[in-house]
Amino acid sequence: MTAPSTPAARPVLRRLARPFAAAAAVALPTAYIASVDPNAAGHYPTCPFLQATGWWCPGCGGLRCVHALTRGELTTAVHDNLLAVVLFGILGVLWIRWAFAELTGGPKPTVAFGRARLAALLLVLLAFTVLRNLPAGAHFAPPAA
Repeated sequence: MTAPSTPAARPVLRRLARPFAAAAAVALPTAYIASVDPNAAGHYPTCPFLQATGWWCPGCGGLRCVHALTRGELTTAVHDNLLAVVLFGILGVLWIRWAFAELTGGPKPTVAFGRARLAALLLVLLAFTVLRNLPAGAHFAPPAA
């Protein structure tokens, strides 16, 4: 007897093993952040960029954002790090597309990340960093810990 030749012929759990492994790799640190409050001082190191420059980096507030999301506090999460919430949403949609493709045996979704997209991402990160450090964009900065 030979092994199934088409992806759809493989058992469902085997087809979903990689998407579920990726989800577990994200869920474990998320569970830790959910249980250890980043708003309490002393649990996590200070951002080196913030410490060196006094500016919020694009990731500052990310742990607090994840902590708020695990509690269903979307408004707090958006206030802590809007960019992270948007990126988490995009990554969630990409994960769902990947799991669905594995489940149905359809074509795997690809994300072409050429120079144009890399440049656009870097510009968004730079603009977000500058904006959240200006008085006009102070509402994009996380609350001081």
